[in-house]
Amino acid sequence: MPAEPARGVADAPAAVLWDMDGTLVDSEKLWTVSIADTARRLGGAVSAPARAAMVGGDMAATLDILFDDLGLPRDPERQAEAASWMTERTGELFAEGLEWRPGALEALRAVAAAGWPMALVTNTQRELTEPALDAIGREFFRVSVCGDEVARGKPAPDPYLRAAELLGVDPASCLAVEDSVTGAQAAQDAGAAVLVVPCEVAVPVGPRRVQRAALSGLTADDLAAIYRVAVARPAA
Repeated sequence: MPAEPARGVADAPAAVLWDMDGTLVDSEKLWTVSIADTARRLGGAVSAPARAAMVGGDMAATLDILFDDLGLPRDPERQAEAASWMTERTGELFAEGLEWRPGALEALRAVAAAGWPMALVTNTQRELTEPALDAIGREFFRVSVCGDEVARGKPAPDPYLRAAELLGVDPASCLAVEDSVTGAQAAQDAGAAVLVVPCEVAVPVGPRRVQRAALSGLTADDLAAIYRVAVARPAA
């Protein structure tokens, strides 16, 4: 039996905050290609555990993991060059087409029809997010926050706190939709309720989290119910 909503909890979230890579679009697979290509350019091959640790991370964290995995010193100049090359390569892959995650477009349309404000909250830098927004539909989102626009990217709460600030809502009244360990932690630490729909990696259960296998068939009523259940799951 699902948990009962906490007293004083609104019937629906004040806003829905969407992650992008692996949540709305199946772009983690494209990042896997660009990361592997970058590793080869650096003279090595990325390991499966290192790639898994990168899921949901920002560019700085991704490069730190990559350089450590390849046994390379974290040289700022060389990492900056690798970041530039990886961004260009990922942009090429994005331009070839982004595929929706199952049910994602329908879920966006359901939330839009319900009239709830939405934000896109991603660790991907603005340079890559802009063309992705064109493909996804920027009309769905009142605001968007990218990893290179905050002091700290996910797993820090900064992107979600900034999105709530821009929307003029309390982060604790929001529902975030995430696919990764990194993203779920960021949303949780911001105080948001979290719907976790894993993509490339398993995500542990936690306070203020509800897990679902896919977005397929998700309605606004479902999201409202998920929000109420999530906020009734405080930390132990």
